[in-house]
Amino acid sequence: MSVLVYIEHAEGSVKKTSLEAVSYGKALSEKLSAGEVIAVALGRLDSGELANVGQAGADKVIHVDDEKLNAGVIQAHAEAVAKVYQQSGSSTLVLAKSSMGDAVAARLAVKLGAALVSNVVDLPDTSNGYKVKRSIYTGKAFAETSVNKEHKILAVKKNAVDLKMNGSAAPVEKVDLDIAPANFVTEITSTDKATGEVLLPEADIVVSGGRGMKGPENWNLIEDLAKELGAGTGCSKPVSDIGWRPHHEHVGQTGVKVAPSLYVAVGISGAIQHLAGVNSSKCIVVINKDAEAPFFKAADYGIVGDAFEVLPKLTEAVKALK
Repeated sequence: MSVLVYIEHAEGSVKKTSLEAVSYGKALSEKLSAGEVIAVALGRLDSGELANVGQAGADKVIHVDDEKLNAGVIQAHAEAVAKVYQQSGSSTLVLAKSSMGDAVAARLAVKLGAALVSNVVDLPDTSNGYKVKRSIYTGKAFAETSVNKEHKILAVKKNAVDLKMNGSAAPVEKVDLDIAPANFVTEITSTDKATGEVLLPEADIVVSGGRGMKGPENWNLIEDLAKELGAGTGCSKPVSDIGWRPHHEHVGQTGVKVAPSLYVAVGISGAIQHLAGVNSSKCIVVINKDAEAPFFKAADYGIVGDAFEVLPKLTEAVKALK
């Protein structure tokens, strides 16, 4: 039985988190000898972009090329994916853990009578049953979840698995599905999107600033480093609360939770609420003039120094390396 992977896309490109889900699906298929890895994409998207999903491990891509699905109505997406899942004879659905993925996965679990495991960080252990390792308590611990149902839905945590782009282009099969009008009754009248060159949820590198930056007029130092690194910019809660930065840049337990490959914290003390939003980062670099700042305890690398001296030098060093 095949492994089906639900693909999300934005601005004409497949999301990196979905490519990670495809690579996970490929590794899962190989481990369990589960057959083909089939990716399913909904809405209008260039066939060449979809074919590249094969590089991440998909054997083929099923494309439901229906413009109505571009709106991202959750009920319609769940219905479409459920139909493809049943028609393809799949046993497992893999997708990226995201706001859209969470909503679709919950509905699919009901439609398919499947077990749902979220925040997955590793391949299942099948030596004694079927156990899935997942992240819990905002990344502070792991749990082993036993799955006893035939059909399974695995939502993979961002950056938890290796993205391998060593495959080849996959054939794209366009299909038409009869999706009942009742699934489109929800109307999305407007969408407010966060602005910026690299958005936080998608960023592989994040540079964040705190009150140690002393004011919004100094934020160009954060932005200059972020630009050279190709990074998204974030901030601590106090910074967004006092209006130095927009609220969509607030990183933390009550803001955006990120899991980049590199998180750079500048002038942030490291309160537990902030750490809860970043502790899934693969590497944390802290820059703070206070050597006793709590953030240093969670850092992989730390620089004790004045941000106004360190940041320009760090930016120039990145430029030189490029």
